[in-house]
Amino acid sequence: MSLDSALHETTPAEQNVPPARLELSADEARRIALRAQGLLGAPDRRAGVRGVLRALGAVQLDTISVLARSHELIPYARLGAVGRAAVEEAYWGRGTSFEYWSHAACVLPIEEWPLFAFRRREYARRGHRWHRMEDRERSCAAVARRLREEGPLTASDLGASSVPGGTWWDWSESKIAIEWLLDVGEVVCVERRGWKRVYDLAERAVPAALRENEPDDETCLTALVAQAGRALGVATRADLADYHRLRAAQVDRVVEAAGLVPVRVAGWGRPAWADPAALESPPRGRHRTTLLSPFDSLVWDRPRTERIFGFTHRLEAYVPKARRVHGYFAMPLLAGGRLVGRVDPAREGSTLVARQISLDGPRCVEPAARALQEAARWVGCDSVAVERVLPAQLAPALGSALRSLS
Repeated sequence: MSLDSALHETTPAEQNVPPARLELSADEARRIALRAQGLLGAPDRRAGVRGVLRALGAVQLDTISVLARSHELIPYARLGAVGRAAVEEAYWGRGTSFEYWSHAACVLPIEEWPLFAFRRREYARRGHRWHRMEDRERSCAAVARRLREEGPLTASDLGASSVPGGTWWDWSESKIAIEWLLDVGEVVCVERRGWKRVYDLAERAVPAALRENEPDDETCLTALVAQAGRALGVATRADLADYHRLRAAQVDRVVEAAGLVPVRVAGWGRPAWADPAALESPPRGRHRTTLLSPFDSLVWDRPRTERIFGFTHRLEAYVPKARRVHGYFAMPLLAGGRLVGRVDPAREGSTLVARQISLDGPRCVEPAARALQEAARWVGCDSVAVERVLPAQLAPALGSALRSLS
């Protein structure tokens, strides 16, 4: 069974969920989701980037860098023009986080180390992940010895990360070994240096109290489903499963123990659960106007994004250029609590270039101009240039709005 079908299959447990305690309108659910993701209401600037990471529970990493790297865009979307150096320090400084497999490769708060014990055990039982080593015991011992003697190292430091003359996927024995040790929790990625992982021994990088805490699978799953519920606000079973890439049956087993409240959301057509704290008061406050990374946790689950916002979101970076509709790295435009357009950005010197801007209508022009100007200032650009606007008749108004803000 594929991961997608495992996430979305209907099981007896889902069919027999407890009666909904509350009915929510689709609009209420949307605002609850925005608040849970830190995009409605006053941002907690004192908690800063680390507070964003703890609230979301996972920030996805990706190699693509256009306006900025995705993990930088996540706190920017919520806090505004936070210093990019401060973002890196918040993620990688003083052992406050680690990188591991959650929704994808993600930065995770260090407190979540014990919660992924179930996944580390699963990999260990399997005995391999993508690649097999010629001599696992010897190769892993050699890598661990070098880390112990030399301190944190990249895969390149340990030897060629890929086989000479091969593709990027033709990993060397040392690369397979270090990634395997990461999978099973014996080493940790403690930072990214020039986008290369820097590995260290878990015994040095993870506090002993966390490292020695090995909860059973049910405890791990219960905590992760509860955390996903807090980060999503209100969610279907598939939403909860997708957040940390759990299986549907795993969510079914623990959703009640996770303390989430069964609710019914108008138009969703499936049972849903809400974080009890999200139901204590109606979501109020200022909506953030911003450009979102395509890998932002507000939109990384495509079916959920369509259900909540009526917005079809696809990353087109790997689509042939001639077949792209919205652009290489089209960033959703969030304004007034809705997704109202897309911007495909680029940088040329000190100019932020919008290769294409797609807007839902005239009301989206001013928010788009504000989002572009704010993003330009954040990445150190002193001007904005627009190449194409859809629909084309909005181009003059957008140009005027940009000039008035410059």
